Amino acid sequence: MGSLRVTLVQQPLIWEDAGANRARFADLLAPLVGTTDLIVLPEMFTTGFSMQPAALAESPEGQTWAWLRSQAKLLDSAIAGSVMTRETEACVNRLLIATPDGRIVHYDKRHLFRMGREHENYQPGTQPVAVNWRGLRIGLQICYDLRFPVWSRRRPDFDYDLLLYVANWPSARSFAWRQLLSARAIENQCYVVGVNRCGADGHGVAHQGDSAAHDFLGAALLRLGEEAGCVTVTLDLAALQRFRERFPAHQDADRFTLQP
Repeated sequence: MGSLRVTLVQQPLIWEDAGANRARFADLLAPLVGTTDLIVLPEMFTTGFSMQPAALAESPEGQTWAWLRSQAKLLDSAIAGSVMTRETEACVNRLLIATPDGRIVHYDKRHLFRMGREHENYQPGTQPVAVNWRGLRIGLQICYDLRFPVWSRRRPDFDYDLLLYVANWPSARSFAWRQLLSARAIENQCYVVGVNRCGADGHGVAHQGDSAAHDFLGAALLRLGEEAGCVTVTLDLAALQRFRERFPAHQDADRFTLQP
């Protein structure tokens, strides 16, 4: 096992303007060519946390799908972020991860933020998803999922080395964001990366950022503050494996079955 370079992209988002956000991120990411293995953008990075999917949601294989594929190929890196997506009968908050070979794997957000009426506008996902990339198994999660440890628990049918969260997590609950990222790393003996937006959204809701990477002991390897930033951290996969072998607490984990 080697290492994986992960770039956390914490930025404000242009409200409900997908084209402008794609153009801005393309300029921001251009210097990263060949320098990273995984680029992580915030939740709903093309629109902000909008409850207007009827007007703004893209069909699968829409413009943002093509943009992600082209960026992944250009940068020689996987790139991840969530996009409001229109399926046949419903819309979903869909986390996409594109790789340079043109492949896209997706995860639909399970826990919809009812305090923001997300459950009234989107359909919840039903399956956890992990993807293999350059020797690393990555579990995909979105924002409010962070509050539900049973869903994110590492288990035989959902195993990973890195648990990845993309978010639009408001400043008012930033303490919870910071603590829960560390908790998920400790209880799952894994790396955790959380990428949040910063700045105010179209409703004036402030977002503090606080994007971070934590190691398998819960310690912060990297933490951004309130300002926009684009920072890369290297995850040591061999160190993770050695720790799991020395301290195999996962072997004593409770067994459970998730209900639909």
